[in-house]
Amino acid sequence: MVDRDPVRVGVLFSSTGVTSTIGLSQLHGALLAIDEINEAGGINGRELVPVHYDAQSNPQRYAQLAEQLILQDKVNVIFGCYMSSSRKAVIPVIEKWNKLLFYPTLYEGFEYSANVIYTGAAPNQNSVQLAEFMTANFGARVYLIGSDYIYPYESNRIMGELVMQRQGSEKLAERYVALDATEKDFADIMDDVRQKRPDFIFSTVVGDSTAALYRAYADAGFDPKTMPIGSLTTSEAEISQMEKGLATGHYTSAPYFQSIESAANQRCLQSLRRRLGERCVPNLCWEASYFQLHIFANAMRQSRSDDIAELMPHVLGSEFDAPQGRVRIDPNNHHTCLYPRIGRVNAESQFTIVRQARRSVYPDPYLVTHSLGDWAARLDTLES
Repeated sequence: MVDRDPVRVGVLFSSTGVTSTIGLSQLHGALLAIDEINEAGGINGRELVPVHYDAQSNPQRYAQLAEQLILQDKVNVIFGCYMSSSRKAVIPVIEKWNKLLFYPTLYEGFEYSANVIYTGAAPNQNSVQLAEFMTANFGARVYLIGSDYIYPYESNRIMGELVMQRQGSEKLAERYVALDATEKDFADIMDDVRQKRPDFIFSTVVGDSTAALYRAYADAGFDPKTMPIGSLTTSEAEISQMEKGLATGHYTSAPYFQSIESAANQRCLQSLRRRLGERCVPNLCWEASYFQLHIFANAMRQSRSDDIAELMPHVLGSEFDAPQGRVRIDPNNHHTCLYPRIGRVNAESQFTIVRQARRSVYPDPYLVTHSLGDWAARLDTLES
């Protein structure tokens, strides 16, 4: 007998709280893919139905809702989490009940779970490239600023180690602010920046406080031509919260920017605009949230089950033509082969891509190869 019952999946992102702007974009990416999957006939004729909860940017609530999705809503697969603190809160729940989490956010690496598929960038797919670009173009004296939780601590440790491989390098300071930091929380940091005069600032500030950092920088009169902010966490979503021009001239390292000119990206953006108009701000986490749903759907079409034991062999090693390029789930570490890029914010609040990988870079979450310049794909210079 052919099963025609809907396939229910958990969708666990934050549409309120300090990371709601990027969380909403991840939700929109997931729902766009679900719409496309259903319009194409679902999964072997079965409708894909999202069960969505707002985790309110709260790690404890993420864990509670993950258990609710599994025990009450009877889902086997959850797509979700933005901050590493929320992922780490959810993983014990996922592992306890032997379910599957697809995690669509860049993160600090140094983790593996048999119950997680990581579709965001690992440090060798964004930190290494940013360190190489910033030190080569501006110098190796860095000032580190981050939000006060695990991802910034670990990312700053990695960036510090990478930068210190350069001649003339110096880690001038490492400062942290609360997740709900306002511009005044950055005032004394900017005074210290003025005194120490770094070659560049590395930001791992996330969520709503990102705009406050860039505003404090501008108010201090600093010039991105000589001392830019380089970030992994400032995407189109965060820039959309800033007044126009505030982030112009600063840099971000990511596998995806809206400005990628591929046919797959243009098709995906057009599809999104038809459904949501300008309500969604596409960014690297939106794109990962989008393509991971398609990877799941393709795998389930083959496995005909969303049980982890049946599904996982078809997820691992699978490929998909994502907006950033053809991505692949590595069967050994459950991370994703991605395309590192460096973007500079332009006057239209978009990213001009100044470097990009010629081919995808294998994920190395444990940074076994931990030095600058030894990553698989060299970046082409597109614009200086």
